[in-house]
Amino acid sequence: MTTEALWWRDAVIYQVYIRSFADSDGDGIGDLAGLRERLPYLRDLGVDALWINPWYASPQVDAGYDVADYRAIEPAYGTVADAEKLIAEAHEYGLRIIPDLVPNHLSDHHAWFVEALAAGPGSAARARFLFRDGRGPDGAEPPNNWLSHFGGPAWTRVADGQWYLHLFAPGQPDVNWENPEVHTEFEAVLRFWFDRGVDGFRIDVAHGLVKDPALPDLADPTDFVGLSTGPGEHPYVDRDDVLAIYESWRRIADSYDGARMFVAEAWTPSPERLARYVGPGRLHTAFNFDYLVAPWDPAALRTTIDTTTGFLSSAGAPATWVLENHDVVRAPSRYGRPTVSRHGNATFDESDPVDVELGVRRARAAFLLYAALPGGMYVYQGQELGLPQVDDIPEAALQDPTWERSGHTERGRDGCRVPIPWTPTGSSFGFGPDGGASPWLPQPAWFGEYAVSAEEGAEGSFLELARAALATRRRHPALGEGDLDWVSAAGDAVLVFRRSPAFLAVVNLSAETVDLPDHDGVLLASGPLDGRRLPPDTAVWLAAH
Repeated sequence: MTTEALWWRDAVIYQVYIRSFADSDGDGIGDLAGLRERLPYLRDLGVDALWINPWYASPQVDAGYDVADYRAIEPAYGTVADAEKLIAEAHEYGLRIIPDLVPNHLSDHHAWFVEALAAGPGSAARARFLFRDGRGPDGAEPPNNWLSHFGGPAWTRVADGQWYLHLFAPGQPDVNWENPEVHTEFEAVLRFWFDRGVDGFRIDVAHGLVKDPALPDLADPTDFVGLSTGPGEHPYVDRDDVLAIYESWRRIADSYDGARMFVAEAWTPSPERLARYVGPGRLHTAFNFDYLVAPWDPAALRTTIDTTTGFLSSAGAPATWVLENHDVVRAPSRYGRPTVSRHGNATFDESDPVDVELGVRRARAAFLLYAALPGGMYVYQGQELGLPQVDDIPEAALQDPTWERSGHTERGRDGCRVPIPWTPTGSSFGFGPDGGASPWLPQPAWFGEYAVSAEEGAEGSFLELARAALATRRRHPALGEGDLDWVSAAGDAVLVFRRSPAFLAVVNLSAETVDLPDHDGVLLASGPLDGRRLPPDTAVWLAAH
């Protein structure tokens, strides 16, 4: 494992979707006090740091990604003082804290935007955003043909006739990164939280801050990743000028004692472009979304592993491996049904039946696969329990803005955000106190089967597999950062790779039981072995000379 100063190069980082993690006061919404109570659980799970989804004051149009005040905590979660307590207590448990930062847009309740609406066209307040006159008679048509990620136009008209850009919900106006005030403000926000002890930031929409000043029409308005244009030529995805922002942020992080870090949520059209965000003088790490959306297919997985490690290594940065997060379908439900890629997110046709047993078996194998890869890894809350997606949330309970913006044709991301179960019984399965308010998203009756207390100490449970994998990963000298050497040939349905010293990972993605290679003992398996043979959809870690 790497030194303390470079902890982020092979860290296991646990994603806390705070609204759905633990509710201490019974209002149906997770909070900082609930998270503090569960810190021993996270320590025992074996993670190194916590990435916390936005905890800032917000109207919650998009679950906190619409920030009204970057220097205040959402009242439903607590206060800045509560956040300081969390940071201090997490550090006592050996856990680092990485809050989300949302620099592409803020809330229409933010003081800046309120001022901009009142100030009118041509004002300095409006120059912090992307206000434009409309096209067509009386400016009644949007300034261009860009679409919102949540459906519909990316523009909303205000009372005086101008339009403002929002690549997400109308309650999330994009800020103008050509304006020096925007740079100054976000640099001050970084310092505000670094001064309070946070260990880094996850940067939301890191690829999208800089826009082409001409705001040209797109030949393909549905291209949200930049696949239809040349490198750096998309008007709002992965433009070259965005890197200067992160160079300035890196200088700020490096000015603090301790090893502060950044991880980018950057959807880019190629691994080559992603590698530009990381390395000396820029960001420390970036999410690897190609691996996240790769199907359960040996060729696709191997290609993604090789491509990712190759390009990031050349940039001097480690790979980061992700199987789940708050924006994508949970792994057991992806792997248990046909998958497609839509706007970069792994999703599916809800009419396709899901084979949960198959999906969980594959998710267990996938956990061992990515835990053995070189670099760092992210675990989304509930992933360690093997939680499937909740597909049948009543329509009246859906809260993701995608549902409304798509005209009720796309259910959105709520199914992976349902509050997690801690106990097999109780009014909210232990998410909140018995008798408290119902959770902000309804939990299905079957959730109790996946509860933390039901899986703790249970032989063969997903939780015990995850704990064993992370414990082995922490103590085995071959795991974490380093190199990977393939033993299997390209095209093989069984992936076999070696990590030095004395470690072999084998993942059977074929439909047949296969013989294991020569080894000196079994370290851990995702499911039962058949003697010295490996069943389908099963992974094993072996001691090998």
